[in-house]
Amino acid sequence: MDNAAHAESLDHQVYRTPLAVQPEFESRSTPENYRLGYISEHKLPDKMKVWRVHNSPKGNVIAWGSGFEDSPDAEIIAAGLNRAKSYGDVGIGRHAHVLQWGYGDPPSQMTEAGRRLFLNCIHYIHRFEGKAPLVRRECEGRLNALRWAPIQKGTTQQKFVFSGSYPQDVMRKYQGRSDELNDYYVKNRELLYWDQGYRVDEELKSLGIQSNRQNETLDRLIELLDNQRRAEPARRALTRYTRESFDAPQQWRQWFETNRQRIFFTDAGGYKFLAAPEGYLTGKTAKK
Repeated sequence: MDNAAHAESLDHQVYRTPLAVQPEFESRSTPENYRLGYISEHKLPDKMKVWRVHNSPKGNVIAWGSGFEDSPDAEIIAAGLNRAKSYGDVGIGRHAHVLQWGYGDPPSQMTEAGRRLFLNCIHYIHRFEGKAPLVRRECEGRLNALRWAPIQKGTTQQKFVFSGSYPQDVMRKYQGRSDELNDYYVKNRELLYWDQGYRVDEELKSLGIQSNRQNETLDRLIELLDNQRRAEPARRALTRYTRESFDAPQQWRQWFETNRQRIFFTDAGGYKFLAAPEGYLTGKTAKK
């Protein structure tokens, strides 16, 4: 990572209180590595707006951006400018009560905006004292399936596929057809989950469900428990995507209704729907 952060997330309160942070923006060339595995309908520009956090040339990436914010106890405060990582990887972040700061210079070598942000982050993290992490990383986020897939036309699978990222049966099916392998994952990214590699949930698709990470999906699966023909695949999906094991549809419904406002889906935590403890989210007003 370079010594700069992208000009994003500036609506976060750590840029306003208790000290006003006024970054000085500059334009830098878009790192070529950003284009590898970048999935969006918008192309990356040739130049990107960033601001310098400290003076020495390099900092440290603290985490992949993919999957980092898929639980309510984690947030990206600043995405770092990365010359060897992916666009959106974390330069400054928070996970539960831990502040993660990826810029290594001491305050004497920080910019004025960097010093002020550092103090504000320390002030901000104090409110999360005693908040243990809700999620421990068990898997990689689904976007890494797209980044690691062979996304350049005509390249070989071996160049881009990391060992263990894709199930052997999927690799055999698309052997020698790397473009089709990539298209398969891009097309089905809302149905990806982890089972000895990135898989597409064809069973969920057969139930007419288009995403495995929306709360509406959980609601729909519970409804299908009352459908004699679809109850069994719905039950398998509930087992796959939660840590619950109820017998009766009414028990599933009661669990869902009791926790509805606190349920979230996490890729990193094992591709599961989890419920934050009551009161855990009190005081989390980061971007309001």
